Amino acid sequence: MKNSKYLIEKGREAVKALKELYPSSVCALEYEGEAWKLLVMGRLSAQCTDARVNIVCRELFAACPTAEALADAPVEEIERIVHPCGLFRTKARNIKDACRLLCDDYGGVMPSSMEELLKLPGVGRKIANLILGDVYHKPAVVADTHCIRICGRLGFYPETLKDPQKVEFIMRDIIEPAEQSDFCHRIVMFGRDTCTARSPKCDVCRLRGICTKQENVNKI
Repeated sequence: MKNSKYLIEKGREAVKALKELYPSSVCALEYEGEAWKLLVMGRLSAQCTDARVNIVCRELFAACPTAEALADAPVEEIERIVHPCGLFRTKARNIKDACRLLCDDYGGVMPSSMEELLKLPGVGRKIANLILGDVYHKPAVVADTHCIRICGRLGFYPETLKDPQKVEFIMRDIIEPAEQSDFCHRIVMFGRDTCTARSPKCDVCRLRGICTKQENVNKI
C-alpha cells in the first residue's frame, strides 16, 4: 500500500476526472427529494439493480404516497409489489417497520445521524451514508459494489478487500469530505459506463493514468 499522501493526491485526481466526465452528480435512485422514499429505495436496492427499484417504486409510491401510508399498508400488499426486487418478504417487513418507526418516533423527519439511522429496521451503514450524503449533504462514503470494486482496481486498497465498512473508512480518509457523496454517485455512473465488472473499457478510461490495474497491464 502506498503512503497516505500519495493516495490523497490520487483521490483528488480521481475526483477531478470524474467531475469532468460527469458534471452533474445525481443519485441513481429516483426518490424525488423525499427522504423516506430514499430510505425505502435504498433497502430495496440490496441485491437488486437501481433501474428495477425505480420501476417497482413507481407502483409502490402510487399505492402508498406517504411514509405513514406505507407503515399502515398490509405487509402482503407490499410484498406483492416489491416481489421483483428479491428477498421481498424481508424487505417488505423492513420498509413497513422502518416507516412506522420513522412516523412514531421521529415525527416523520428522517434522522440526521449515523447512530439514529442505524436504529431503523433494515438500515445498515450503506443506506445510512446514502441518506446522510444526499439528504443532509454531510460527508459520507457509500461503499456499494461499484465503489468497492472500482476503488480497489484503482489501487486505493488491495482488490481482495471486500469489506464495505473497511472500504468506507479507507475512502473517508482519502476523499475530501465535501466531495465524498458526489464521488460515490459518479463512481456508480463510471462503473456502468466504463469500468464494468466483466469488460472494463480500459482503452477509453479517463482514470487509466491513476489506475493500478492498468499499470500492471502495461508492465506485462
